[in-house]
Amino acid sequence: MDGESRALIDLDWDRFHPWRIQPVRHRLAAHPLLQPAQLVELGKRLERLGRVRTHSDDATPGTSFNAAPRLHPHRKSAAETLADIHAARAWMSLLNVQADPVYRALVDAVLDDIRPSVERSDPGMCYRGGWIFVTSPRTVTPFHFDKEHNFILQVQGRKTLYVWDHRDTEAASERARDRFHATHERDLLVWREELRERAQVFHLEPGQGAYMPSTSPHMVENGDGPSITMSFTYYTHATRRDSALHSLHERLRGLGIALAPVGHRPAVDAMLHHVGGSVRAVRHVLRKLAGRPVFPTSAPYAFTETY
Repeated sequence: MDGESRALIDLDWDRFHPWRIQPVRHRLAAHPLLQPAQLVELGKRLERLGRVRTHSDDATPGTSFNAAPRLHPHRKSAAETLADIHAARAWMSLLNVQADPVYRALVDAVLDDIRPSVERSDPGMCYRGGWIFVTSPRTVTPFHFDKEHNFILQVQGRKTLYVWDHRDTEAASERARDRFHATHERDLLVWREELRERAQVFHLEPGQGAYMPSTSPHMVENGDGPSITMSFTYYTHATRRDSALHSLHERLRGLGIALAPVGHRPAVDAMLHHVGGSVRAVRHVLRKLAGRPVFPTSAPYAFTETY
């Protein structure tokens, strides 16, 4: 179909499943906003807002993802690093680029393009975001997971992406997921070399990419040249419900109440989700009355104050 042939992201939408890892292709490799000179200017704007995350090439797959910038600091500015990424020995992420008006238009173009196809099986797209990764040769993205569904697209260079099924409790325990959703900590996610054998492996070149469901553990090893990659992320009704249940399980565990894993007892999940929703609504009202910020996960775009 002509509309599909012009799509920015290509995959077999008739076989798309929101909780299955799958390869994709895309038409963004030549996009003017994803070329090095434009990214230098974006880096300058985002660094002034504190929306740049970086670490040196000393990080390994087993480095704590949350602590990598502190454990392996990279001292140069975003502009210096991006302008000389080949020799910078750095991993850099430009965070929540939808906060920049120019790049929000790019995030909207891509996610609006795929939204009708996504929502046939996974409705409620919200909390949309964009993340651009510019990395030096042979740098590593440590083993970690994220809350969002993620289309990760290779723009320039080559890298190897390892992804594990979100239900693989050898790669990530149920407790690790519960804790992550409740606290955003990834300390219970532990890298082991033997995990490579369990991963789906994507050798990405420009024009290629992958779809990763929420909390799919992943790790990335860059090739022998610099790389530019962009991720387009979002929540849905299902991811928000899943996150709320994991978070509630972690809090109940702290009270000595152990529950079956999320998804194993649907009736219990439904009851907990209803009760938890009421508690969250009250908490949000109290925060507003106290003059404290509220960051609802149903917002159209991801909030830039957190990552």
